[in-house]
Amino acid sequence: MSHQTVIVLDFGGQYNQLIARRVRECGVYCELKPYTTPLDELRSMDPIGIIFTGGPHSVYAEGAPSVDPAIFSWGVPILGICYGCQLMAHLLGGRVVPAQDDSAREYGKTATGFDTGCKLFGGLPADGITWMSHGDYMEKVPEGFALTAWSEACPNVAIADEERGFYGVQFHPEVDHTQHGVDMIRAFLYDVCGARGDWSMEDYKRTAIADIRARVGQGKVLLALSGGVDSSVMAALLAEAVGSQLTCVFVDHGLMRLNEGDEVEAAFAPWDINFVRVNAGERFLSKLAGVEEPERKRKIIGEEFIRVFEEEAKKVGKVDFLAQGTIYPDVIESGGTGAAGAAVIKSHHNVGGLPDTVDFKELIEPLRLLFKDEVRQLGRELGLPEYLVTRQPFPGPGLAIRIIGEVTKAKADTLRLADFIFRDELARAGEDRNLNQYFAVLTNTRSVGVMGDGRTYDYTLALRAVTTADFMTADWARIPYEVLDRVSVRIVNEVRGINRIVYDITSKPPATVEWE
Repeated sequence: MSHQTVIVLDFGGQYNQLIARRVRECGVYCELKPYTTPLDELRSMDPIGIIFTGGPHSVYAEGAPSVDPAIFSWGVPILGICYGCQLMAHLLGGRVVPAQDDSAREYGKTATGFDTGCKLFGGLPADGITWMSHGDYMEKVPEGFALTAWSEACPNVAIADEERGFYGVQFHPEVDHTQHGVDMIRAFLYDVCGARGDWSMEDYKRTAIADIRARVGQGKVLLALSGGVDSSVMAALLAEAVGSQLTCVFVDHGLMRLNEGDEVEAAFAPWDINFVRVNAGERFLSKLAGVEEPERKRKIIGEEFIRVFEEEAKKVGKVDFLAQGTIYPDVIESGGTGAAGAAVIKSHHNVGGLPDTVDFKELIEPLRLLFKDEVRQLGRELGLPEYLVTRQPFPGPGLAIRIIGEVTKAKADTLRLADFIFRDELARAGEDRNLNQYFAVLTNTRSVGVMGDGRTYDYTLALRAVTTADFMTADWARIPYEVLDRVSVRIVNEVRGINRIVYDITSKPPATVEWE
């Protein structure tokens, strides 16, 4: 695809995906590459700019991540963030040392002053708050660099050699805690690198459809459609590209949310594709009978999904392409940036793994370069209904891991209705717009209650809602009491088997977002 490109050079920092997302949000295409990428390979990408990310190391330590110093004579603008700033200083003749005084170490929100004559901070307030996370100190700044930001503890919070287009900041402009941080990144992209802003989902849609048509030709494509955002957007993109050459197998395992299976099927009615819905709820529930351990539930559902999909694929016959819903964070978390020593956070495969018995020639992953928010926007460009595009994150095993203990049809039906009421009341109150994920959990705890002058001994339902920018950390949501009250009243009145409602007020960490 022909777009201006920025390279985000990965040094192992925790916010590296977020840096890349911020660049894309500014309308500029970027790719996250490991710091070990050879310079010739980086040159072949013809970037308009390079960003060095943060990282957990000290630049002066033996074996610390580094780059070929020739990158600085290339003539491409560079922005160094945190470790990236110190690495630039270290390689260009400055000196970075451990902070000898605790006051020189900076962590968290920090009052910062800016030289607004610097291109990075032009047009911004002269004072603001930045998010710091560094224990090393630039004792000597390289020749040719000016000090462009400072704090009470540190006179060199940011440095710049504007003649060469080199900028370094010891704070993290990519996080929400830094005021005007995205504006600083945008200034680097447009005012320093000369970006045109030629990255949009409208353009990506047109290009991706043309590319898929060219690659697939007259071939047949098979897709396991889960009904989630990624697989739904991929199905719509493939449908636009190849129409009736696409077969979507939608396996309804009976553990989806209320009316969700029907909504997924209805969403694809406008397209001329072969849509196969398999209602396999009883089959999955029989496999889960007596199983209480969460990981066993996940494994059983993942394996059974593959078996059902394989059976349906055999009916379709030989296909040329198997489509998979990999998105860019999956590639990164699976170590796909190729960084030496990169942590493999998760093993990502569409619906639990590639089926062994499906006869196909090639794997096709049309969303492989997109972040989640970009996938959602692409869905809108393709005309998918908003209820699918904004669908809440939903685990592959569905309600099975939101039912603590054994999974039964009765429990699934109970949770399905309770979860719907929770989501419905949040939407009515407009609170859903303030939340990143929210759902109900049917616990395995029963307690005494009283309803209609009679004693009850029923289940406790837990409600969970969080706010987060990246799901790496999350804070419990402060839903107004009156909204929680309406949810509680409706559930205990409308859902049989529940007599007590609790609200989870634990952040991540120490908890996870999901209970299982």
